[in-house]
Amino acid sequence: MSESVINSIKKAISNYKRGKIFFPSSFSEFGSSTAVRQALNRLEDKGRLVRLAKGIYLYPKNHELLGILQPTLEQIALAISKRDKARIIPTGINALNKLGLSTQVPMNVVYLTDGTPRTIKIKNRTIKFKIASPKLLSAKNETNVLIIQALRELGKENIDATIIEKIKNILKKVEIKDVKNDMKLAPVWIAEIVESILKK
Repeated sequence: MSESVINSIKKAISNYKRGKIFFPSSFSEFGSSTAVRQALNRLEDKGRLVRLAKGIYLYPKNHELLGILQPTLEQIALAISKRDKARIIPTGINALNKLGLSTQVPMNVVYLTDGTPRTIKIKNRTIKFKIASPKLLSAKNETNVLIIQALRELGKENIDATIIEKIKNILKKVEIKDVKNDMKLAPVWIAEIVESILKK
């Protein structure tokens, strides 16, 4: 393996802030796939990079008390979606958390995507990408999609006054025409709940 490949990758990495996530494809200009992977393995051995999962590397940021600061699952998922030029939609507890409807931070997350379906293990955590319907991905506003996913996770019988009030406040930041348009993509019961909130 050429030392020039290692040196080129080291130089490229140093141009970024610590905490940056990289993939072998990030360095394809510096050599063959095999040469790049071997170089990344060497840099991992030297502590220059941390391997988060197969083909996913972290330029580590160290905290004097906490040690290496691990990226969130969302940061990793966003990095993957950017690499793949794919769109992703948070689901389940993750959607609730992003909307402030739950303080629970999920250990495992599921995203709907128009990219490749796969499951990635990050130590004891997992990121799962599932194929999304083209209809859902056609939504005009990300917040509306999060609301659909969050309410789906809660279930119709668990939508109480507190949730309604929080959704109402969230919707104040979204164009009403976009809400009405995007709710055409939602299950009927969710669309009806959101419509009733808009009338309040």
